[in-house]
Amino acid sequence: MAGARGEWNSRFGFIMAAVGSAVGLGNLVRFPREMAGQGGAAFLLVYLGLLLIVGLPAMLGEMSLGKLSNASPVNAFRKLAGDPKSKWAIM
Repeated sequence: MAGARGEWNSRFGFIMAAVGSAVGLGNLVRFPREMAGQGGAAFLLVYLGLLLIVGLPAMLGEMSLGKLSNASPVNAFRKLAGDPKSKWAIM
């Protein structure tokens, strides 16, 4: 069926995803604001730089892995590794 949308399997799963999003948003907004307010502007610049250098590629890699494997995060490495005894499958 074209255009079908995914559904949450459980209410608990949806709540945990919402909590994770809220915590991540708080990390991106409140922590740097607090650091800048306390005189940590140099740390803030390093933090934002590392966020872009490390966080962006990690996010894109995770999204690509999910797109390629079409599986849960637990099974993505197993599916893409092929050999169940390889280091990628164990990961």
